[in-house]
Amino acid sequence: MTRTVTAALDGSAESRAAAEWAAREAGLRGLPLKVVHVWEPVPDPMAQAPLLGPETHRHWTERIPREAVDGLRLRHPGVQVTGEQVSGSAGDVLTDASKTAALLVLGSRALGGVGGFLVGSVGLSVVAHAESPVVLVRAGEQAADEHEADPAGIPSAATPFRPVVLGLDTDHPDETLIEFAFDAALRRATSLRVVHAWSPPPYYAYGMPVDPTLHQALTLEQSRTLAEVLSPWRHKYPDVTTTEESRCGSAADLLVAASREASLVVVGRRIRRGALGSHIGHVTHAVLHHSTAPVAVVAHG
Repeated sequence: MTRTVTAALDGSAESRAAAEWAAREAGLRGLPLKVVHVWEPVPDPMAQAPLLGPETHRHWTERIPREAVDGLRLRHPGVQVTGEQVSGSAGDVLTDASKTAALLVLGSRALGGVGGFLVGSVGLSVVAHAESPVVLVRAGEQAADEHEADPAGIPSAATPFRPVVLGLDTDHPDETLIEFAFDAALRRATSLRVVHAWSPPPYYAYGMPVDPTLHQALTLEQSRTLAEVLSPWRHKYPDVTTTEESRCGSAADLLVAASREASLVVVGRRIRRGALGSHIGHVTHAVLHHSTAPVAVVAHG
C-alpha cells in the first residue's frame, strides 16, 4: 500500500495553508496527497433548523473538500490528489489517519501580533498520539516564506530553501528523528542546522561564581559529543551541509530563535506508554506554539 502525505481540512484558512504545504511536500517526496475532511455530525435539533437543514448541511460538507481537491490539482499538476470525507471526532479520525500516512499535516492559527502558532486541543491531541510525523503549518504560510529572499530582498519561491533546523538531545539521539531531518534537508537541497542545548552543573544554580575555564571545557565537551552523534549521518548524507550549534541555555528558546531563518523545524516526541498516557514534552510544546516556521514532530522510542 502506497503511503501518502495526508492533510486535514476543515475549510479554515489554517487548514487551507496546511493543504498547500502538504501538496508541496508531496511533490518533494514523490508521494500522493490525500485530503481528509472530518465531518462531525450535527445534533438532530440543529440539523433540522431552518437555516441548516440536512440537505444544506450535506451540500456544504461535500462542497468544501471537493473544491479544495480540485484547486490543489490545478495548482500542483505533478501531484496525485485524492479527497476523503470521514465522519467522527476530529482527533480520533486524524490519529487513525496517521497510521497509513508517511506524514500528517495540520493547520494552526497564527498568534495575533506575535509570530508563532495557536495550537488547539485537537492539534495537540493528534501530535501526542499520531504514529507518523506530524507537521503544523500556520495560517498565511506561503511557499516563499520557506525560501531565501531574492537579490532584491523580495520573498520568492524560486530561490533556494532556507535551512532545516533539527533540535537534538545528545543524551537520547534517535535515528528516526535524525534521519527525518537529514532527508528533509536533502529533498530541499538545503543545509541542516542542528541545535543542541545543555544545562550548566547544578551548583551554578546555588550562587557559585561561573568558572570561565570550566564553562569553556563543558562547551567543548558538549560540542564534541554532538559531532560524534552526527558523524555517521554526515557520511550517510554527504550532500547535506551540516552546521552544529551546541549552547548552554534553553532548548526551546534556541529553537524558536532558529525558526526565524528556517524552512522547517524538526523536533521529537518520545513515545511513552504508561499510566499517564501519551504527552508532548515541554520543549516540543513550546516550539509548537512559538516557531515562526512549520514544525515537524517526529515520534520515536
